[in-house]
Amino acid sequence: MSKTALITGATSGIGAATARLLATNGYSLVLCGRSAERLNEIKSELSENVVATALFDVRNREEVEKALEPILKNYIIDALINNAGNAHGLAPIQEGSVEDWDAMIDGNVKGLLYVSKPVIKQMTERKAGHIINIGSIAGKEVYPNGNVYCASKYAVDALSDGMRIDLNPFGIKVSQINPGLVNTGFSTVRFKGDKEKAEATYKGMEPLYAGDIAEVVWFMLSRPAHVNISDVVVFPTAQASSTIVKRD
Repeated sequence: MSKTALITGATSGIGAATARLLATNGYSLVLCGRSAERLNEIKSELSENVVATALFDVRNREEVEKALEPILKNYIIDALINNAGNAHGLAPIQEGSVEDWDAMIDGNVKGLLYVSKPVIKQMTERKAGHIINIGSIAGKEVYPNGNVYCASKYAVDALSDGMRIDLNPFGIKVSQINPGLVNTGFSTVRFKGDKEKAEATYKGMEPLYAGDIAEVVWFMLSRPAHVNISDVVVFPTAQASSTIVKRD
């Protein structure tokens, strides 16, 4: 019997790459996202593996609860991939936008909790499961103008540790992946659609790609029952820290 993974932010980037890789390895999939059009596209692409889709914004607790309730009644979730998140703006704290702050805290912290809570309830009842949170190097090192985004990812780091401690008696694995520079749509969102600024993020170097992080997810999930890869930082070769990047 195949295992089932629930993936947030599954319509693009790391989430979509993870869905594709898990599908090739026989997983059944519950795919979650904010865009009905893109959810339908990836559902069609991976139709043999997709058992359900859920349309919601992780920042909206009512949407999350309403969407997940019937899914959790009908499917056992073996793996939860908390991938949905966002970055908005890159400004010093004194110039930051409160709206951007709210979006990052609501999505990266509260959204992760809103999704995790009902899934954790099912996992603790079964005394089994694996949670993988997609963090960031921003949750390990604060960098200039990163302030609130870094704070939100430091929260993910703390929550991952807290989950691992609290869920240990139930035999539930908790893992975290912290990527450096990954070329997805991330920078375009951060710079509010400014493609020139987004492309400059990766200029003169080869970044990671979504598939690289998906492979780490699969490695974590495919370990034997007695092995939990708890915390991984993944850089492109050209990157040494959040601020040190070798460029041509």
